[in-house]
Amino acid sequence: MKKTKKFWIFGALALISIMIITVFFAPVNNQLNSGSTYSRAPDGYGAWYNFMLEKGADIQRWEKPFIDLENTQDINSSVTLLQVNSQLENRVINARIKNWVKSGNILVILGIKKQVTKAEFTTIHDTEVGKVEIETSRRTIKIEQKEEENLLGDRYGAIVWQKQFGKGRIILATTQYLAANAYQDIPGNYEFLAQLVTQGQQRILVDEYIHGYKDQEVIKEELGESLVNYLIETPLFPIFIQGLIILVILIFAQNRRFAKPIKLSAPIVDNSQAYIQALAGVLQKAESREFILETTGKEQKIKLQKKLGLGQNIVEDKSLIDAWIQQTGESSIELEKVLKIQSQKRKITESELLNWLDKWEKIFQVENKAKRDV
Repeated sequence: MKKTKKFWIFGALALISIMIITVFFAPVNNQLNSGSTYSRAPDGYGAWYNFMLEKGADIQRWEKPFIDLENTQDINSSVTLLQVNSQLENRVINARIKNWVKSGNILVILGIKKQVTKAEFTTIHDTEVGKVEIETSRRTIKIEQKEEENLLGDRYGAIVWQKQFGKGRIILATTQYLAANAYQDIPGNYEFLAQLVTQGQQRILVDEYIHGYKDQEVIKEELGESLVNYLIETPLFPIFIQGLIILVILIFAQNRRFAKPIKLSAPIVDNSQAYIQALAGVLQKAESREFILETTGKEQKIKLQKKLGLGQNIVEDKSLIDAWIQQTGESSIELEKVLKIQSQKRKITESELLNWLDKWEKIFQVENKAKRDV
């Protein structure tokens, strides 16, 4: 019963720990993976990436920080960098990014969070590449015609727009789901995003670094800096924490630290009962009841004689019975029966032998009670 209770305590603690870890870490990981070309979830971009490969586009995944894109020698020509990130809150384009764009590159960002308008959440828009379905009521209202151009929108504002910076431009969208896996049956969405990123015949890079994916060189650098920081930034960290909590619980459970230790009391041994049980075991194996009857009967008789003060030399049954009656004041019927069975020297059944042993036990109980009363 105690083991079952401890098992339930351990199970409950482990379940609660896993739930806490899941609540605090799982949503972060899901949001981080949203928009990734490695994801096959509805909000992932795996299907669109394959769509671009089938079109023969010069597209690849980028798994390094933005600063490495600036300094890389592998890319000599201008590129288009696509970022899909649900965590952008009116992202501020810093000077470093602007300078990179001005040199002739294109930056496409999906998921800029702008003002929620009165527009319907789901709207259909006609474009040169077909109908495009948009599921957001967010719009950017202020569009300066000299610097910005509305590429997709309605009377409530722009959904997709672009800003010119030197030789390059930045394209922004209020929806991160423009060409997500959920829109595979709407070819206009896939074609529209393909049109945005293929302007100028530039190489297309999809930023996977922002989704937690890193190539071997980056991992080696980060491991060299701090293994703990690297683990914290990867999906392995929640798994590590869960394993650590379960390990601690197991250690406590095995060492029984949930309560104060309980001292075990020594069991009270009933010598007569133990003797009878031992004889029963011998009987079971030896299958010689007459031998046990004779041997045990002699030992029990001597034991009773000693208790009655008759010494250990065998006396006649009548003397033993008289002493019994005189000292206990009890009837001698049961004592006479056990002595008679012992003296008959006949074959007896197992049940008879066990009953005979039980009668001896009762006789000693009566004798002990009589002494206490005196």
